[in-house]
Amino acid sequence: MDQALRNKLRGVVTHCRKLLHDSTTQVLQGHFGIYVGRKKGEVNIEDESRMSHLNEMDHTCRQDLLDHLAHIQAIGYKPSEALDQLIREIAFTHLNRLCAYKMMETRGLIREAVSRGLKSQGFFFYLADHPENEKLHKSGHQDFAYRNFLDWLGGTLSQEIGVLFNPNDPANRIYPPQRVLDEVLALINDDELKNIWAQDETIGWIYQYFTPKELRDKARKESPAPRNSYELAFRNQFYTPRYVVEFLTDNTLGRIWYEMCKGHTVLKDICKYMVRRPKEVFLSEGELAPDDSREACEDMSQEELLKQPVYIPHRPKKDPRELKILDPACGSGHFLLYCFDLLQNIYQEAYEDPDLSIALKRDYTDYDDLRGALPALILKHNLHGIDIDLRATQIAALALWLRCQRAYQELGLKNGERPKITRSNIICAEPMPGEIDLLKEFAATLQPKVLGQLVETVFEKMKLAGEAGSLLKIEEEIREAASKAKIEFIQWKKHQDKAKWSLFPELVEPEQPSIFDFADMTDEVFFDRAEDEIVASLRQYAEKASNGRGFRRRLFAEDAARGFSFVDVCSKRYDAVLMNPPFGALTLNTRDELLGKYNGYGNDVFTFFVARGASMLIGEGRLGAITNRTGFFTVSQESWREKVLLSDTRLEKLVDLGFGVLDALVETTAYVIIKSSNTHMGMFHRAVAVEDKPKSILAWSSFWNDNVHDANSYLQWLDDFRYLPSSRIAFWMPKSLLSAFRNFERYKDFRGRVQVGLQTSDNFRFIRLAWEVDHKSIGLSREDTLSRDKKWVFYAKGGEYSPYYADIHLLVNWLRDGEEVKSFTDLNGKIISYPRNERYYFKPGLTYSERTTSNFSARILPAGCCFDTKGPRISSENEDNDLADLAVYMTRPIAYMLEFMVSRFALYFNAH
Repeated sequence: MDQALRNKLRGVVTHCRKLLHDSTTQVLQGHFGIYVGRKKGEVNIEDESRMSHLNEMDHTCRQDLLDHLAHIQAIGYKPSEALDQLIREIAFTHLNRLCAYKMMETRGLIREAVSRGLKSQGFFFYLADHPENEKLHKSGHQDFAYRNFLDWLGGTLSQEIGVLFNPNDPANRIYPPQRVLDEVLALINDDELKNIWAQDETIGWIYQYFTPKELRDKARKESPAPRNSYELAFRNQFYTPRYVVEFLTDNTLGRIWYEMCKGHTVLKDICKYMVRRPKEVFLSEGELAPDDSREACEDMSQEELLKQPVYIPHRPKKDPRELKILDPACGSGHFLLYCFDLLQNIYQEAYEDPDLSIALKRDYTDYDDLRGALPALILKHNLHGIDIDLRATQIAALALWLRCQRAYQELGLKNGERPKITRSNIICAEPMPGEIDLLKEFAATLQPKVLGQLVETVFEKMKLAGEAGSLLKIEEEIREAASKAKIEFIQWKKHQDKAKWSLFPELVEPEQPSIFDFADMTDEVFFDRAEDEIVASLRQYAEKASNGRGFRRRLFAEDAARGFSFVDVCSKRYDAVLMNPPFGALTLNTRDELLGKYNGYGNDVFTFFVARGASMLIGEGRLGAITNRTGFFTVSQESWREKVLLSDTRLEKLVDLGFGVLDALVETTAYVIIKSSNTHMGMFHRAVAVEDKPKSILAWSSFWNDNVHDANSYLQWLDDFRYLPSSRIAFWMPKSLLSAFRNFERYKDFRGRVQVGLQTSDNFRFIRLAWEVDHKSIGLSREDTLSRDKKWVFYAKGGEYSPYYADIHLLVNWLRDGEEVKSFTDLNGKIISYPRNERYYFKPGLTYSERTTSNFSARILPAGCCFDTKGPRISSENEDNDLADLAVYMTRPIAYMLEFMVSRFALYFNAH
């Protein structure tokens, strides 16, 4: 989809959003008497006695809408915020459904339903089969008949795409007027958009464009940090380009299967972005690679390094049903859609593999049987997605369902012959329902009592799930509660008749099972069984009508069941994790909690997502991510780099992309991490200044395979980055420079330290050139400044690159030991100058220019000077002999340099 077409779609989606949002607001107020009050945060609800115009069905709908409103408020929203969310959800769900019908029509999955609105062919077929609606149509109530048709159509799809066509969704209770529906359908059916509805990516762009740019800009202006889960979601709705999806997936899931097959797989041709080395040697089970001879590679060029053999550790084959992939911030599901394509090929190869086919052929005697079951198998076993935005999970579930239908079409299966898609693992991370009364009521129904206590603990731990998502580490939060519950359950079991047990039926045997056998069951297995029992009880609870709260029970049970599904997905471990995570500040509500869990990883939420994703990998699993590139260089992310990129999980491949990738003003990097502590070289590509980035990455992938030199591609030992300041991933640095950082002793390790100095906050007022003042007014010590005539002292303030020596030509007003500078205030009387490390003023040492750290140049700082924050002072631990120690340190690089030059000349003369 080119930019012009995307711009057209953006305009259509924005217009539809406004129409549906405004009409929903009007219907809620004008028809159902629910509207925002005059006071801030207030919602007015008209008394039931004033709703005489409503028929019986309308009264039921109104009560359901009020239950929805109360259900949202129970989580902690203010009344007006809850109403805003309700309107937003209704509007987006209607748009999603209409677009879904359009995409299904285009693919031949349903009869024409929305392309011609009230004149659609599928609508007339429906009327022929539903006489009561045909009667409505003929009596002039075509709009009611058409709404019933859309409800019926959604009902036929709810079993397979429940999150979008959920019969309990508030969109089922309120429809826009027919004139608005007609206008929305006219926009969707615009002739310029006719070719987009067959494309899988269309639904993703609709999701991104639903929130207008103006709303994002307004939210960022009002608060630098997202204030709730809604803001966090829409601030990060950025479509991941297909080439990035393919690059990351090819080098995670694709690469894993490639290694399992020891290179003998069709994926090496399908995965065009998979990066492979020219001489890859696959080790057998138990076989070890030769000792790492780094010294032998030390002086090799990039071309020579490329030709060296690479030993790939043995990776056992896996039944493809055991391959698990997770996108913890799935959005509209782009990564999962491409994984679906690769998994189809993986299953086919596994069915033909002599080692893997035994289990598959036991379940599917014929390959055609397996092909027919594949779409449902992939969604049930392989693909998992989490998002904090319910709208995103609607989109992702729809996109995967449509992909399954395309697979059925390719098999030639007609609609009636296609297996139902009854399960997918697309989960909305949200807090458990907030109705305390219903929680207590439900918990009391559970036996043994310990299950009710476990439910209450999970509810409490899930309070931040709506904003923290998978970052919550919910499986760790409830581990202690599950362990305690298991112990209490064992004690309860001792006093119960075996016939009453339902939680663990395999223990009900003629002979009394050993209590120790049961106690040996892991906490995780216990919680899994308990979870199944709780979810089954939730279904029963939802069906009970009590005190007119039947609908509230269903909402409560639905949300609670989704919460336990979230716990289940978070508890699994994955072969591949793929993500385009949120970036920027944490939400205000989660900041303290997450900074505690991810201590030292900075303040950008993307580093937390990558760290969390890496922790969810199995051994030798891989993570692929596209994120803000700042995390590879900034000081605040040093701990993240050391623990996540250079430790037990290690950076494997990286493409530095820069601007122009996401629909946002942010520089990006795409990279792959492997969960392995094996020492290896990272593979890097610099495409920051490249306009055609897909072509550049494709050429880079071929570069490794074809052994053709590329000046923007690099092989670097990862451990070398630990020697750089703050462990920065400066992969483009020459090997000789990286070697210098590794081999030369850092000054702080040579008994040294650095001090920052004075910030005057008004240099024009306090600083002069040395020749501007009377030389008699210049002092050389603190004592000098205490006299009336010694106002000025020499001031080191950085300057241009100048190794070893630079003239100090500035003076600072330090009369009476800096009295005037130290008392300098703003208009409000607040001190705004910062004299730091005063005890080191006037002492000898070294200084350097902060502005020229790329060409670092230490130089002499003589006694009798103050120093600035831009010209920090370097000193020795031995303050009495500073200059002697510093001189030794400064001459060391010269000695190393001379030694290096002599050795190179010796090699040259020996060769000639």
